[in-house]
Parts: sequence; structure tokens; C-alpha cells
Amino acid sequence: MPSFHKLALAAAVVAAASLVPSAHVGTVGIAHAAEMTDAEKKAEAAAASAAADEMAEAAAPYAPPEGSSAFEYEAEVHKMLDIVINSLYTNKDIFLRELISNASDALDKIRFLSVTKPEMLGETKDLEVKVEYDPEAKTLTIRDTGIGMTKEDLVANLGTVARSGTTNFMKALKESETNDVNMIGMFGVGFYSTFLVADRVTVASKNNDDATQHVWESLNGEASFHVGPDPRGNTLGRGTEITLHLKEDADEYLSPYKLKELIRHYSEFVTHPVSLRQIKTERVPVEKPEDEFDEENEEEPKGEDEEKKEEGEGDEDDLEIKVEDIEEEKEPEMEEITTYEYEQINTDPAIWARDKESITDDEYQEFWGVLNKEGGKAADWTHFNAEGNINFKSILYVPEEVPWALQQGQLEQMSNGLRLYVRKVLISDEFDLMPRYLSFIKGVVDSDDLPLNVNRETLQESKIIKIIKKKLVRKAIEMISKMSKAPMPEDEPEEAEIDADGNVIEKDEADKPKKVHPYIEWYKKFGLSLKMGCIDDSANKDKLQKLLRFKSSKADGEDEFTSLKDYVDRMKDWQKEIYVFPGESIKTLKESSFMDAFLDRDVEVLYLTDAVDEYYVSNVREFDGKKFRDITKEGVKFSDEDEDMSKRRSKVYAETFKPLTKYLKKLYGSDVSRVSISKRLGRAPAIVSSSEWGQSANMDRIMRAQAFAHGVAPGENQMPTGILELNPRHPFVVKLLESLPEDDEAEVPESTKDAAWILLDMATMSGGYPIRDPKKYAARMTRVLKGSLGVDSLDLADEIDPPELDDEPEEPEFGGPDFEMPEGMDAFNMEDMMEDLDI
Repeated sequence: MPSFHKLALAAAVVAAASLVPSAHVGTVGIAHAAEMTDAEKKAEAAAASAAADEMAEAAAPYAPPEGSSAFEYEAEVHKMLDIVINSLYTNKDIFLRELISNASDALDKIRFLSVTKPEMLGETKDLEVKVEYDPEAKTLTIRDTGIGMTKEDLVANLGTVARSGTTNFMKALKESETNDVNMIGMFGVGFYSTFLVADRVTVASKNNDDATQHVWESLNGEASFHVGPDPRGNTLGRGTEITLHLKEDADEYLSPYKLKELIRHYSEFVTHPVSLRQIKTERVPVEKPEDEFDEENEEEPKGEDEEKKEEGEGDEDDLEIKVEDIEEEKEPEMEEITTYEYEQINTDPAIWARDKESITDDEYQEFWGVLNKEGGKAADWTHFNAEGNINFKSILYVPEEVPWALQQGQLEQMSNGLRLYVRKVLISDEFDLMPRYLSFIKGVVDSDDLPLNVNRETLQESKIIKIIKKKLVRKAIEMISKMSKAPMPEDEPEEAEIDADGNVIEKDEADKPKKVHPYIEWYKKFGLSLKMGCIDDSANKDKLQKLLRFKSSKADGEDEFTSLKDYVDRMKDWQKEIYVFPGESIKTLKESSFMDAFLDRDVEVLYLTDAVDEYYVSNVREFDGKKFRDITKEGVKFSDEDEDMSKRRSKVYAETFKPLTKYLKKLYGSDVSRVSISKRLGRAPAIVSSSEWGQSANMDRIMRAQAFAHGVAPGENQMPTGILELNPRHPFVVKLLESLPEDDEAEVPESTKDAAWILLDMATMSGGYPIRDPKKYAARMTRVLKGSLGVDSLDLADEIDPPELDDEPEEPEFGGPDFEMPEGMDAFNMEDMMEDLDI
């Protein structure tokens, strides 16, 4: 700007600064002004000049690039930007992803053309993207060495959105019945995401077909843009340079840490190198001119005294070196310099784009480390190309260790493990590409059939994503199935042990630890998720059930499990159902009275000790046409018995024990729903079971443990009412029947009532239910103990009255033989001896 205007603005700044209340100007201020040095005056003048420059720049109207021509948008830019900000992008960080993606496409084009025409690369051989930030100018620049654009390309490519018309654009969105917004990419909306963060955008580009480098520029919200020759000349050689003049609230994009994070997040696997220019400030010694250095080192003429000193003719005192004569070495003068250094950000390879035959296991594990932030190795993986209506490439991983959030059962905190890419550019890592039961699966999906310029919410609902998700789930289940069918790994050769005679010691096979299949080790950690999948995913229920493993009465070791298929293969010929036993622990289930009849018949029972098992059995209900039968519920029948004999026995037992069942139902009241004669009890006198369609004791325990059960006060949960099954062959039951008076109206002895209640207590606990009334239970047990121990009264004995003891007992006197000092030791003095020893 002219110096006259600049001086006028500087004077205005100084004048504005001086307009303060007179009361604030005192003698101190006047003295301070008078004492200002020349350096301080120069600094103040420089500050005023800088402020004037800023004011002038802010006040000056926008001036388009010199020699450029204006082109009017055919559509209203305000509406277009409203679409970009409000309809397409919910996160303004993606502008950098869009620009790097466009740069990568331009680099791919020139690389493709150079295969047949190598001369097209010219002197610019390196195909790369560079990102630069300038905190002082508040600009962000993205530069590539791609194919570049001519003047006509700049007008056409960067005006496509508006030339297509906002009306047509909105109409295309509304007419898309399936929300398939592939047309968005055709409108070039991605470039206009720059206006989310920039007030002005400048694009310089050079194409081999155009001898001149041109520049395109537009203001945010303006209805036109300008295109013309670049006043700087040909600075690119070939390629495109996009400079964003950032908004006031977009200063975060001037931070190298923020830029590095965004590049690594969105463009980590872009094929071409993406480098960020780092600005560093260092302090280095000031380099002095050579003539100044020579003057300092020039020797002054020597005097007579100095010559004498050299010849040794001086005084002896002159030979003494004085401290003040030693010239201290001066510290070098330092200055700050700014250096620029490029750092490549996308150093991780996109191995999913390579042929899987060329990738080693170590490379797969290294890539797993890139995806997984919790450490550990991958248990297995699958690498595939999906072809059909939708084509995509993918790598899916199964972890060895359970993620922390899954360990805590916090599924809502499980991060989505799959990243969705379009031509190696990250679209999002927040898509629900896996159901919740496979949330531990991690990997990448890269498709060329997806639109790049669309927000996550719109794409999530598209048919493309649904098709991809279906294929990914199928591949994940196949991968886990392959793990379950893998052969047992061979033992690593062990070093042979040699005895004293040099003979090899042969180890007994029984001493070797039992080998565990890798799938069993993995299943013990992730089995709950597969059971959840059987409940949630009805379409893949049959496939998932084949992957389940259970403890059973024939496989209850620490690492022993059985599959449902193996169980069905071992079923008895007469067996029609799969018997399951839900409970809290294997030990409790093995010792339960419910197991007696099954152990006697050598019938296998599956132990269900996971809380989700109850939901699994009640939802799935069957496997391979065989229904699940909970042995803690009524209705368990064995078909190995003579059916006619069984019916006749049941009829006789029911008639014989009818007085007892009738009396017990009256005695227990609502504590039991029914009293019946059992057909399956072995050694237990009685047991409480649940109805076939009711809630089992284990399910009741789970429900009562719900932390967020609303509407029920703690401890006031309604207790379930079970069925009391009596064993007609047990002596307790037979004796109880005999204890009843023949007359129904006669009073039953209290001892018989207590025995009946204790029988119910035993049956209740054996069935897995809690005691309904602990206080009454304690009273009954007290009466039993009283009679067993022959105690007549429960009155407490008198309190004891021990004798008083002295507070401080006398010290005991120890007697011993008198000791006489030996002769000559009378004058012995210990202190004199210590002094002699100097201690």
C-alpha cells in the first residue's frame, strides 16, 4: 500500500492508543515516556506499523488475482453451502480427507498415463501429497504432483456443483428412493467442504497440456469465482495446490498435532506418500562475516616489554600469570532460525489390497497391531475379495484376548472394530458393520462402489451397507468355524533328557500335560458372545450352535468340552431330547439330587453355568430337531422303561400316598403349587422342581440379582412357587405317611409337622431355591436340636462370677547361688578398661 496511507494509519493507531482518561496520566507516565530508549521507540513504531498493516488489510476490499476473469455461479451458493454443511457433513474435520482423496485420485491418473507415456512425468518424478500450515498467514496448503488442471478444467471441475444447479441437486436427493446417494460424488461436493473451515480458497494448478499455470479463487458465500494465470508463474511444474485462508474459529487446523491426527485417521492407508511440513525453531550461533572475523584475530604490534618477556629478559614478577590477564572466552552470540522438515504420516501399508498369497503371517500380525490398540495377538484372520452386486476387499481378525469393555460386560462401550474405506480413504470407523455379538471382530473393508462424499448417517441406512454387513457376518462365522475344525497342532520337539550313563530318558505319556485345542482356549473367553448370537441372529442360529461348547456329565474337566453335535451322536437309542441342567457351578450340579436318575441310566446331561444359557435355551429351544429339556422342571420322562408297568406303578403310588400328598398341600399352603409323586428321584426323599413353562430356580436366582430391577424393594422379590416331588421309595416319606393319623380330623403331632416342614426345607434347597422363611426354619431346627440333645429348657445358665485379680502382680523373685568375686578382681574397674581400649 502507499507509504502515505500507511503512515496515516500508523498515526491513527498511535492517536487511538493515546486517547485515555487524563486521570490515568501521571508523573510516572511522563517520566517513562521521557526515559524511552531509541530501541524501545523503534519497537513501538514497528508495532504501530504492523497494526496499521492489519487494519489496512481488514479494511481493504477483496481483490481477485491479477489478470483473472470472473465466472458467475448459476445456482445460489448460500443454498449449496447449506447442503454441504447441514446435509452432508456433520464433522468439519473431513475437509482434509476430501482434499487428500482428490489429490490421490489425481496422482493415480498421472501414474496410469505414465505407464504408456513415461515422458508425462517430466522432471516431477515423485508422486506425493504435501501438507503445509502457516500460523502467521493463517493458511493451510495441500499440494500434490498429480495430473493437474487446465484453465478449462478449473472452470468445469470446480463449478460443477453450481452449474448442475442446487434445484437439480436437491431433486436428485429426494428422488433417490433407496437413499442411494451415489450421485453426490458426481457433483464435486467434496471440494466444497473446504468452506466449512475457510473464508477464501485459492487453487493453483498446472497440467501438461497447458503451458500456463492458472489459479482459481473464491470467497465463502460469494456468487462468483475467479480464474486466471498465476501471477507467480509456473511454481508447481505439474499438479495442484489448494490454499485455505482459514476462518477465525478454525485455528485448530494450524496445529501440527491436529493435522497429523487427521491425516493418520482418514488417510493412513492412501497409496501415495502424504507428508506434513513441520516448522521448528532452533537457536544457533550467529555466523559472522569473514572480514569481521579477520579483524578480531589480527595481532597488534608488540612493545619492548612484550619482546623482553618473550626473550626472558623481564622481571621475575612478570613471569607470574595474573588471572586478569587471561581473557575469558566469550559465549557465542545466538540467534533463532526457523527450519522446515517434511514427515511422512501414512507409513502403514494397506495390505488388504495385496494378493493374500504374498503376505506372511508376520505381516498380518503387524497389521493387526495397527488396528488393535489393546495389545495382544490375533488368534486368526480371513482375507477375501467379495464379488457380486457389491465388490469389496476385507481383512477380518479374531483377537486372542477379550477386549476390556467386553470383560466388564459393557457392550455399549465396545468400539466398532471395523473401518470402512473407499479406495483406501477412511469413510468412518463408526459404522455398525458387525452385530453386537461379533463386536470383538476387528478389520478393514474397502469398496470402490461406495460414495465418498456422504455423511455417516445417510450411508448407514443405504442398501449397500446392509449387503456388506451380511457378507461380513457370514465370513466371520466361517472364520470361527474354521478355527473349531482345525487339526490339533503338533507338539514342538523337546530336548531329550540323558541320564548319568548317557542313555535317553523316555518320558511316560501319562506324565505329559494333556493338550488343549486352540479353539477351546479361545472359546472359554468368547463363548458367551456366540451364545448371544444364537439369541439375536436367527438367520445364522444353526451355524452358531455348531460352534458352541458345553461342560457335561461326561466332559466336566477343566479343558473338557462337548459340542451339541457330539452330544447328539452319543444319545441313547431311546433318548429323544437333549437334557440340560442350568445352575451356578459344576460342583453344585454334579452333586444335585436331580442327577441321580441320569447317572443311574448313564445318560449325559449338559451343564449350563453361564447366566446367558437360560436365555439361550428358552429362545432357541432345539438343535438338529432335538428339543432341550431342563431336568429341573417337571415332565422329565425316560423311555427305557416298560410304559405299561410305569403307568401301573404311578397309579398305585398315587393312590397309596394320597393322604400324605393331601395333608402336605394343606400344611404348606401357598409355599408349593402342587405335591406329587415323583417318577425320577433316585436317593433323595423329595425335591422341589418348577413347572414345565415356569421359571427355573437358576433363572429365579439370576432375576433376583438384577441390579436395576425397578418397582421391587430389595429383599421383597416375590418367591416362586415350585412343585414338591416325593420319592415313594424313600424311608423318610414312607415313615411320614405312617405318622399321619387315620382320622383326617385328628390333630397331627408337632413332631410330624416339624418333620414335614424339614422335608420341604431339604427339598427346597436341593432344588436350588432359597428358604422362604429363615426365621421359621431356625425355630424348627432349634426344636430338632432340643429333642436330639435332650435339652429340657432353653433358659440360659446363670452368669459366672470369677474372683477378683490384683491389678499389678508382684514381680517374682528368682533365687540363685551366691557368687564370690575371684581373687585379684576386687580392684577391677570396667570404665578404666574401656578408656584403655579407646572405646
